[in-house]
Order: sequence, then C-alpha cells, then structure tokens
Amino acid sequence: MRPMTIRYVKDMDAARRFYLALGLTHDFTSRKPRRGPSVWTELTGAAGSGLALHYDPDGGIGKTAELCFQSGEPLEDVVNRLRAAGYEPETEIVDESFGRAFTIRDPEGVLIQVNENDYELQS
Repeated sequence: MRPMTIRYVKDMDAARRFYLALGLTHDFTSRKPRRGPSVWTELTGAAGSGLALHYDPDGGIGKTAELCFQSGEPLEDVVNRLRAAGYEPETEIVDESFGRAFTIRDPEGVLIQVNENDYELQS
C-alpha cells in the first residue's frame, strides 16, 4: 500500500504545471469527461511518494488535502481484511474516473480514501 496525498484544485492544468515545475514526475491522468478538465492526475516525487490532483470547481468544499492510499491488491481484499479486524468502511467500493475507491475512517475519525487504479483509463 502506497500513501498518497490528494490535493483538491480548481485549475487542474495550472496545478499540474506547478507541481511538475516543482520536480514531481507525471504518472497518470484520467481521461477527460464529456465536459470540463480531467478530474484526476497522479504525480510521483522522491522515493515513490505520491501526490494526486483532484479537480473540484469548489476546491474541495473547505478541504484542500486528504489522506489516500493506493492499493496494489483488489479493494475487495482490503475491505475484507478491514472488516475482519473490526473496521467498517464509510462507503462501498465505487467506480471513479481513475479506477475504483472506497473510504474509511481511522480510529480518530479521519476520513481516508483507498484507491485501486485502472491504468487503462490513462490519457
């Protein structure tokens, strides 16, 4: 499981250019929806650290960043392991423009997103 910070942005192109100029490397951008910009871009920094840019015209509605983990295994396996340990996900597994995801709260109530990316959705 690789930790990834999600940065909510109002301008995907400007944010992507900035973080690339900062020294991160482009890994993945979801295909564009019928209208508007791509909604998901992943960048990699030193030692494989990850930053995901998530387009939100409202800038995340009061939040600017979120803790996310990118799973290397099917999400069903992660959910089953969490449930067996007594942790119930906040949401079911849902389809996203980048693959699939679910959310769960940690013991202190912080919402965490867990992603399973489908790299065939690249642009």
